[in-house]
Amino acid sequence: MTLLSSGALDWPFFDASHGALAERAERWAEARLAHGPHPETRGAVDARCRELVRMLGADGLAAYGVVGEHGGAVPGFDVRSIALLRETLAWHDGLADFAFAMQGLGSGAISLGGSESLRQHYLPRVARGEAIAAFALSEQDAGSDVAALQCAARRDGDCYVLDGQKTWISNGGIADFYCVFARTSPAQVRPDGTVAARGISAFVVDADTPGFKIRERINVIAPHPLATLAFEDCRVPAGQRLGEEGEGFKLAMRTLDVFRTSVAAAALGFAQRALDEATSYAQSRRMFGQSLADFQLTQAALAEMATAIDAARLLTYRAAWLRDRGARVTKEAAMAKLTATESAQAVIDRALQMFGGRGVVQGEVIERLYREIRALRIYEGATEVQKIIIGRAVLEERCA
Repeated sequence: MTLLSSGALDWPFFDASHGALAERAERWAEARLAHGPHPETRGAVDARCRELVRMLGADGLAAYGVVGEHGGAVPGFDVRSIALLRETLAWHDGLADFAFAMQGLGSGAISLGGSESLRQHYLPRVARGEAIAAFALSEQDAGSDVAALQCAARRDGDCYVLDGQKTWISNGGIADFYCVFARTSPAQVRPDGTVAARGISAFVVDADTPGFKIRERINVIAPHPLATLAFEDCRVPAGQRLGEEGEGFKLAMRTLDVFRTSVAAAALGFAQRALDEATSYAQSRRMFGQSLADFQLTQAALAEMATAIDAARLLTYRAAWLRDRGARVTKEAAMAKLTATESAQAVIDRALQMFGGRGVVQGEVIERLYREIRALRIYEGATEVQKIIIGRAVLEERCA
């Protein structure tokens, strides 16, 4: 049961255009996504990601991750469209979801903070799948605590000179350009020892810029392009800066506010696929003279899984709907990501348990989902960070 057949599109969060897009996405996924073994080696994964970006661009789906004024499919960002595309793609193929998501996240800072010339130069190519984008924010000691980043950018005439490293960068090694966040003024330490988020700026760095290199490729449990980046006397024209100097942290948070909700949607896709696989298996698996589905324990497990998915789906599309109405959704997006990713982990784990030994066999759908879901509880703000965001918002509302 994909999003299209779930009945969710009848909810008041959606309009007719979203139903049409869901049908289009489902037809595209069934026709274009391979149903054979998923690539596992780095070279095969890189090649498949490039191919997926080209297909998503050529067939008009990548355009939903770009603002409409510069090659996008709709005016501005329509977060509901981004979310329903991610849920649909994730149900079929986690790597296809990754390829779509990174085109949006990787170029999002240009959409939100780039000059007109930067938008015209990069965004149409992203929408057409002709350029691969990457979002370079995290560092070894600055993941959840973004304000602690150390990669530096100093002004030198009509250029900025970047020095430092970035790590855990998705699309690292295959991207044509990177939106890089670097410190342009010294870190300011507060009396409590925390670092203020001021003094960070953002830049677009082309992959062939002298002084930039891929230092290390990183292998993870659900293979996708990931790398550590190095900058050494890397000169970037001042015109490649995104927004005002020192405003990079705000730009990064604005970008994440758009795309964090879509992480929840991807988790929904993974969870729904796990539930569908478990339901089908329970109905066909015979034991003790009856099907696995005849046992009340199985029925209770399926009920809990379905309820968790629906609750997370409501939170996810509420956040997307509110963002599309112009509301600030920092708390709502955090609630959606927290609930959807944690619920999906539990749903997939329960589905794997239902499959028994078959569930841990390499190449099985459930085994692949088990690996794919784990990273979603970490990237774009770990579960613990989402709890802090929500808690602070609740306290602020109480004091208002």
